Amino acid sequence: MATPDIAVHSHPNVLAAAAAARLVTRLVDLQAAGNTPKIVLTGGSTGIAVLEQIRASVARDAVDWSRVEFYWGDERFVPPDDPERNEKQAREALLDHIPVDPAKIFPMGADTGTGPGGAEAAAEEYAAVLARAARPEDHGPVPSFDVLMLGMGEEGHTASVFPHSPAVYETERPVVAVHGCPKPPPTRVTLTLPAIRRAAEVWIMTTGESKAAAVAMALGGAGEVAIPVAGARGRRRTLWLLDRAAASKLPRDLVPPIA
Repeated sequence: MATPDIAVHSHPNVLAAAAAARLVTRLVDLQAAGNTPKIVLTGGSTGIAVLEQIRASVARDAVDWSRVEFYWGDERFVPPDDPERNEKQAREALLDHIPVDPAKIFPMGADTGTGPGGAEAAAEEYAAVLARAARPEDHGPVPSFDVLMLGMGEEGHTASVFPHSPAVYETERPVVAVHGCPKPPPTRVTLTLPAIRRAAEVWIMTTGESKAAAVAMALGGAGEVAIPVAGARGRRRTLWLLDRAAASKLPRDLVPPIA
């Protein structure tokens, strides 16, 4: 795994705009090479702000959105129309406003009346979706995602893999149900760290002083059991996109010029 790249921006809004521009550029490059990009979306304030920035940008029209596949890194196991669902937020921010191919949108399952127990079946079903999307050259049970975007919590969780939780110890399954999350809603479905590490590029986007300690620990060599985001790495590139506050506890030699 390569040494992570770090980009620091002056403000969360600048970070979101920069990440949006990076993603559009990456999609255009992949399509110019004849590929159908496979992108993993994330929820949270920063993840959704990036999608809103793409929607607002004239550069979005440079992408053939009908030739992009969309996946999710995790999902809150709530009813389909619950405003907390990452899928619903992503659709409202971007997907409902661009000419996507509905057959290329792969959301995680929702609670359709099963209650928390249904999350196990939703995880198995999403693992099956990923297995069908994987190509022989991916050499595994999930596609080799081109860009997998993640957020990070104050305690260092990413997707819905929390410190010292069963999910952080998972080595076999690419998707698991998560129960008893320390932040609501308590039931979720998430990619595991081994699945995340199948991505060519992993982008970790986070803002705010409350994240600074976990950022410093993750980039300072902490273990993934205590700081799960430390285990989120791309095969070719791991990119940390931070605002000034989130980068405030990093050693000076790690911090690039602030954009």
